[in-house]
Amino acid sequence: MAIEPYRRVLALPGMRALLLVGLIARVPLTGTGITLTLHVVGDLRLGFLQAGLVGAVSMGGSALGSPIAGRFVDRSGLRPVLAATTAAQAAFWCAAPHLPYQALLAGSLVAGVLSQPVFGAIRQCVAALVPQADHRTGFALDSMAVEVSYMVGPALAVASVTAFGAPATMYGVAAGLVGAGLGLFLLNPPTRTEAESAEREAVPRRQWLRPGLIMLLGLAAGLTFVLTATELSLVATLRLDGATEWTGLVVALWGGYSMIGGFVYGGLSRGLSPLLLIGGLGAATMPVGLAHGGWWWLCLAVVPCGLLCAPALSSTVDAVNRRVPASARGEAMGLHGTALTMGVAAAGPLAGAVVDGYGPGWAFAASGALVALLALAATPFRRVLSPPAVPGPVVAGGDLAGGDLAGGGTAGGDATRGETAAVGGAVLADSARS
Repeated sequence: MAIEPYRRVLALPGMRALLLVGLIARVPLTGTGITLTLHVVGDLRLGFLQAGLVGAVSMGGSALGSPIAGRFVDRSGLRPVLAATTAAQAAFWCAAPHLPYQALLAGSLVAGVLSQPVFGAIRQCVAALVPQADHRTGFALDSMAVEVSYMVGPALAVASVTAFGAPATMYGVAAGLVGAGLGLFLLNPPTRTEAESAEREAVPRRQWLRPGLIMLLGLAAGLTFVLTATELSLVATLRLDGATEWTGLVVALWGGYSMIGGFVYGGLSRGLSPLLLIGGLGAATMPVGLAHGGWWWLCLAVVPCGLLCAPALSSTVDAVNRRVPASARGEAMGLHGTALTMGVAAAGPLAGAVVDGYGPGWAFAASGALVALLALAATPFRRVLSPPAVPGPVVAGGDLAGGDLAGGGTAGGDATRGETAAVGGAVLADSARS
């Protein structure tokens, strides 16, 4: 691993500003899930089932709206989409403290559909600002910024609710989201290179949304499934051992391992296949439930799966980016976000049922085995296991020059923390209530 690729990327015009604005813009977004959860169980005095429903409809709306927002970015540019979605978020979060539960539920769905496309847009801009040969490093920097956002946002939201109450925190979230949208609006980073912008003709969806890409999106959903199941299982294990107070530390270390893995991976001269990384992550998750004897054993047990977290997720982002034409990049990144959200939504009830019926150890094993088997089942869709040293161009049919699912890159710890926001919110709220 070398530091030089990072120096080269950070020296690019506009890159440092984009990463800084992206880091700050994501902080209020990361605090939305826990804020809604604490409002429902605290101010509305309802249960975690009702709070979970709010999170579920919000995620469902986000899954629906993400590719739609991305398509509008492709067609009209980033600024109009930011203006519309920022206004919608401001209206919802200013009204949310005064809404009865049923109206809050409906409003969460609409607000989810009209979510600000910050995560996908930043990735688009990184792809536009960074030369293709350095995409992995650029995405790695973005992934580490996402990890920092998710270390700050939920904790800041919990502290604010504790000190000032949920209504005041909701107004703060509204202000933060408006600031995030305004910051990106003023920065107005490019979502395409100059050469890509000159190519006005859009490529039909049927030419790039092909079976290989669909399988890649399925793998991305499997990833967030196992990550969400791991988070839930960690919390359940610590509660079972009477060590709930150590939950924050264990989860924070898990995120720290992911940052380390992303940093190392982004400095490599060659990426790895998503199949290899995803399968390895699933296999590394399976034995975590065998760790007994204290919370410190869990801290050690999650090292292998933690280190693979950001590289596995971000390799799917880089592979998606290289599979699609620039004219469809926003929609493709939106579909990737939808896949991540679907994985989170499926993990909550399924992993919870395994934890309740058989214990958290079996939840680690089952979720890890499922993802490992999913990666194994996807192998017929690849042409070569390892990607080329330098990413190949995207052809009209949407296939990679180097292989079907072969692609290395590092972009996305956001699914690691980002797409587990609603689950993490419920976890933190439960810990606070305990």
